Amino acid sequence: MISPSKWIAGVIAGCAFVSLVHAQDAGADNRKEDDAFLLLREAVRKDETQKADFYAARLPNYSIPSYVDYYRLKSHWRDATTYEIREFLKRYEGSAIADRLRNDWLLELGRKKDWPNFDDQLPQFVLNDDTQVKCYALQSKALKGLMVADEARALLTAPNGYGEACAGLIATLFQAGQFSAEDVWAQVRLSGEFNATGQARRAILLLGGVDKKITQAVDLPLVAIAKGPGTGRVDHETFLVAVGRAAKTSMKLAVLALEKAAPRLTAQEQAIGWAAIALQSSYTLAPETGSYWRKSEGAPLSIDQHQWKTRIALRDGDWKQVKKNIAAMPESLRSDSTWIYWRARALMAEAGAVHPTPEAAQLLRGIADQSNFYGLLAQEELGKLISIPPPGAPLAPAEVAAIAERPGFQRALKFFGMRLRFEGTREWNWELRSLNEREHLAAAEFARQNHILDRMVNTSDRTRVQVDYTQRFPSPHDDIMHPATQTLGLDKAWVYGIIRQESRFIMDAQSHAGASGLMQVMPSTARWVAKKIGVTDFVQDAITDVKTNIMLGTNYMNMVLGSMDGSQVLATAAYNAGPGRLRTWRSTLDKPMESAVFIESIPYFETRVYVKNVMSNATFYAALFEGRPQSLKARLGTVAPKGYTEQERSEASFGGR
Repeated sequence: MISPSKWIAGVIAGCAFVSLVHAQDAGADNRKEDDAFLLLREAVRKDETQKADFYAARLPNYSIPSYVDYYRLKSHWRDATTYEIREFLKRYEGSAIADRLRNDWLLELGRKKDWPNFDDQLPQFVLNDDTQVKCYALQSKALKGLMVADEARALLTAPNGYGEACAGLIATLFQAGQFSAEDVWAQVRLSGEFNATGQARRAILLLGGVDKKITQAVDLPLVAIAKGPGTGRVDHETFLVAVGRAAKTSMKLAVLALEKAAPRLTAQEQAIGWAAIALQSSYTLAPETGSYWRKSEGAPLSIDQHQWKTRIALRDGDWKQVKKNIAAMPESLRSDSTWIYWRARALMAEAGAVHPTPEAAQLLRGIADQSNFYGLLAQEELGKLISIPPPGAPLAPAEVAAIAERPGFQRALKFFGMRLRFEGTREWNWELRSLNEREHLAAAEFARQNHILDRMVNTSDRTRVQVDYTQRFPSPHDDIMHPATQTLGLDKAWVYGIIRQESRFIMDAQSHAGASGLMQVMPSTARWVAKKIGVTDFVQDAITDVKTNIMLGTNYMNMVLGSMDGSQVLATAAYNAGPGRLRTWRSTLDKPMESAVFIESIPYFETRVYVKNVMSNATFYAALFEGRPQSLKARLGTVAPKGYTEQERSEASFGGR
């Protein structure tokens, strides 16, 4: 006979087994639904309507119905009625996906020139982060007779992203007399600068030019410059676009063509040609670049030309020219922390002062509260080292629990679990909009608890008064990292600074180029490093394993650092752009240079930003690890040509500093 206690235990065990089976069945069903959702998403992306209908029909009770409805509607977007779109927006009003659909609809309304509905929907577009929507908005205003030329000039700076909307805006403003011919010519030249053939053709047609000629100038510049400048403004401007494009592949031919054509060009046209040549020469850091910029005096400059003219003056140590160039920049550039800092430095150099003059100090104080590269340098110019502010009161569990209950964060976690980082990040950031600083810290802690460290870092980075630098600068896997860096004698703060910039601690991060893992190691680099350090059993799939990734990444960093004479600045740039490119850039040095100047004049935008961020990161990490204030300026030091001794580097100075 079975005892009562054994019978009860058996019942409990049986119930537990049934619950486990049900949980397993539910988990399997969820996975099937997730798979169907991913296939729905892909079908819509590929414009496969029948497949999209099939997968949407399999998701009648999906955990995120708004996205199923969004993709169902998008799969029939060409036939969607205004009623259907409005019903979706009404049903999901206030959600991230509703704002996404409103973005889509605004683009369609602008394309159709349905300005009444466009104007009705635009104020409800919360993010308002789409350049083409902004172009349609200005076009709608201009058609009503409102003056929008200044706003348009500030917006129209990157022709490769204009699309139909911004091209239409330019045409509308020109026809309405808000844009002059000079405005349109500036767009033609900018299109050549950006290799935006389609936009160059549309712009020149407004001016009575021949689209075939401008197409040749952009796409086949050597053929175009061989024909000479022709006669009249249109032919001259087309020729100058070709000169700038030709300089990208053959500086010598571009210079010869411009010099030969000079007698037939006005003084300003010649200056425009030299500015186009100087910009391309700047990207190579060629020694004659400064002379090209001097010949460009009086030319109207693009955003990139303004900045590179100033960067070359910085490299040449011509502080008077630096000050003059910054003063000539449009306000949008002059108010950037980059040029505020260098303007202050130019004022100090002009006065022969080591410490900030009153005017320079005022400028520096205006950016010293920023935690970016130039904000930190400004702090140091004002005599303050970089330190970690004390954290506020600890977060209570209830504060984090309140964050966990918010639907937007729940949707974000669901998407992150499905490896849909774009959707997850959109939902996460949307939910942050309504939070105060304390709630931002709680959201960052919630991200930490769910191992989404990139969201923790980005969320915590948004606070200004209440701060937690352990959230902003985490150091996971220190049990692996510490012995790895200690064995190599590598600066752990610098390594974590690299990781924070490379992957934001996303374990399975993978770049478009194929770099993988925390330290974003390329497959070919991984094989090379493994061979160098004697790892004979390395397999490609191991590259995302944390321990393997850190081992390969730190060894590679150490090798690059050694090849760059111990300069973290040069090694950081090489880690991003490749040692070959860095050797080319370094070969342009003929003497030691202040590292901040070298960094600001790195030809690749991505690498320039990357090095600034990594070096700032490393300074904060060092302050955390060592528990004492740090100097970013000391960490940067100087960079020097290959072969300079440490003593020669230390004896050299830039601008008397």
